[in-house]
Amino acid sequence: MTSRVKYTGDLRTNCEHLASGNQFITDAPVDNNGLGQAFSPTDTVATALASCMLTVMGIKAKGWEADMVGAYAEVTKHMASDPRRISKIELEIHMPAGFSEKHRVILENSARTCPVLYSIHPDIEKIINFHWKND
Repeated sequence: MTSRVKYTGDLRTNCEHLASGNQFITDAPVDNNGLGQAFSPTDTVATALASCMLTVMGIKAKGWEADMVGAYAEVTKHMASDPRRISKIELEIHMPAGFSEKHRVILENSARTCPVLYSIHPDIEKIINFHWKND
């Protein structure tokens, strides 16, 4: 078993990663009767995409003994209705300096093959932009 999710009331869950004991909560968003005081479940999906992309890029960079510290992603999730669902995820991925053009291409291609990207339904529009700091 990977995790345990408990419903704690007021449209909130507590999510626990069993191997580490790390926890986070989710709230329903304000526009869907919730408190909006934490990530919504759909926020975690969009955020997981960015996390996965940065992680696989980090794995690749680590193989070159390169440092990606300082890399970050800005995530924007768009919702649709009837049925309520994620309709679009926009990622702006900001990368530190120090990578050659060849390594930048390899890292971007690695990001576009992350497991979460392959797991998100193809009807969800994904806009992914990479921003590289100049050396």
